[in-house]
Formats: sequence, C-alpha cells, structure tokens
Amino acid sequence: MNSQTHADTQMPLRITRVYDAAEGIRSFELTQPDGSELPQFTAGSHVKVQAPTGALRKYSLCNDPAERHRYVITVKRDDRGQGGSISMHDDAREGDILPTSLPDNAFPLVKSAKSYLFIAGGIGITPILSMIRSFGELAPAPWKLYYLSRSPETTAFMEELSSPELRKNVCIHHDHGDLAKALDLWPVLEKPNTAHIYCCGPRPLMESVRDMCGHWSPGNVHFESFNEGGGTKPDDRPFKVRLAKSGREFEVPVGKSILATLREHGCNSASSCESGTCGTCRTGLLSGEADHRDMVLMPEEMSSQIMICVSRAKSPELVLDL
Repeated sequence: MNSQTHADTQMPLRITRVYDAAEGIRSFELTQPDGSELPQFTAGSHVKVQAPTGALRKYSLCNDPAERHRYVITVKRDDRGQGGSISMHDDAREGDILPTSLPDNAFPLVKSAKSYLFIAGGIGITPILSMIRSFGELAPAPWKLYYLSRSPETTAFMEELSSPELRKNVCIHHDHGDLAKALDLWPVLEKPNTAHIYCCGPRPLMESVRDMCGHWSPGNVHFESFNEGGGTKPDDRPFKVRLAKSGREFEVPVGKSILATLREHGCNSASSCESGTCGTCRTGLLSGEADHRDMVLMPEEMSSQIMICVSRAKSPELVLDL
C-alpha cells in the first residue's frame, strides 16, 4: 500500500459501504469520518480518489446531489488498465480511508433545457444517473435515456433504471459484444431540436455521437470521458512545446500530456476534466500541427487552438500562446 497522500486529495473520507452494482462493477459509499456534511456537489460532478496503491483516479459521483452526508462512486474493474480500478476492487474495504478531492464539474447539467437526451455506454452511466436522480419525482423537463451495455449481467443499476417510475423514459440495449447488434442512434439524432444531449461512455461511442450531431447546435451537445490524458496510441512520439511569451521549451514524452508536462515545470494552466471534453484548457496554437484528440474544437478552430490536456503533435514542435 502507498502511504503518501496526493496533494489534490484534500479530504480523508471513510468507506462506509461497498456493494456490487453489476458484474465487475463496484460501488463505494464515502463519508466524513466524523459524520459531518460533505461539500456540496452538482449533478455531473466528479472527485479524484487515491486508490490503496496510491494511484489517483477520477470517478463521477452517481448519487443525488441533495444528499449531504455521502458521496457514491462506482468503479468498473479494468484488468487492462493501469491498476487503479484493480486496487479499488481488490484492496479497498469498508472502514478504510480514501484520500479524496473536492468535487469538480466538467459535465454540468443545463437546468434551463427544454428537454434532455442522455446517452450512456457502460460505466458512463454514473454521471448521468446523478442527473436523473437530481430530478426527483418531478423532472424539470422531459428526458430520455439510451443506455448501451454488453449484457444484463454487466449493466450497472439495472434494477433501478427498470423500475416502474423510470422505465418509460429508459431504453436499455445489450449488444452481447456483437457490433452488428449495436443500437442505431441515427434515428434519435437525425433531426436536431432544442434538447440538450449528454453522452458519456467509451471513446468510440462518443466519437460516433459527435459525428452524428454535427448538425446540432454545439452548445447543446455535452461529453464526459474517463480517459484522462487522452491515452497512448502506438504511433505516439515525443515532441517539443515552446511557450511564445517566455521562450521556454519542454519535451513532451510519450504517455504524458502537454498539461502534465507544463505542470511538472511549474507552469500552471487552467483545467478541469483533463479528458478533452470540457474546453477549460483551451490554448492558442501559434505554429505547428496538432494531433487533436478532444471532443470540443470545431474544425475551423483546429489550426489555431489546442486542448493541452489530451492533444499531441504531428509536427516536431508546437508553439503555444502561453
């Protein structure tokens, strides 16, 4: 176990309950050790949690924001990941203390929306479930959820979402691992309207939804990703970034984002989601060719803007307006 506490985790919270939400998916209820109220959060928020091994991971809060004495996170075990989820499943026990950050929201619910269209893939249901739970018994606007998963056994919160109160608004689809049986979302997205779309799930699902929503108003389409730093691709190469205002230069290695590299050298830039979906880290690109991996920029912005939390370079160097 790792005893060093990460600087981002200001709250030592106690695990008061652990239970399985589905096969390979486990929920953890976190509370203040003294039972006092927790800092408020809004639907769509996440916290960073330090797993027992010391790994820092971002998890959406999936309970109702009206609840003040607990946070609930739900973790899918990923045996091909970097070990954070494995540690949470294998090592985290009731009574343990988990260092936890204050809540942050890079996927906020627009409360004035005329209607809501939720699209969740797998564990991407977690922030969306918090949104649905925040509606209470009388939703502020009509809503519909399309929840895509592999099988009933691996579908988190299946019983709640199939309840008489919710099932009229919920479409749960299982493809059993066969792409030919995937749900066709085009009939749902073909005709743009005033609804706000919230999509969270695997990258291929979000990219597919983004492509199908090209004719929607960009301000009505929202994404959330759990892939911090954008992940690593086989053809990734190191590259240099130069800061135009200071002239400083840094090498960005494979497996590390521009944002993380800048922080490592004392350059603090604004960020929130760190997965290329919120736009907080938008930075001016003065020269060089970017390898854009975000879900925010419009095509006409890509030559002059870059999301430094996930995007990399196709050219040997990028010059940033920093």
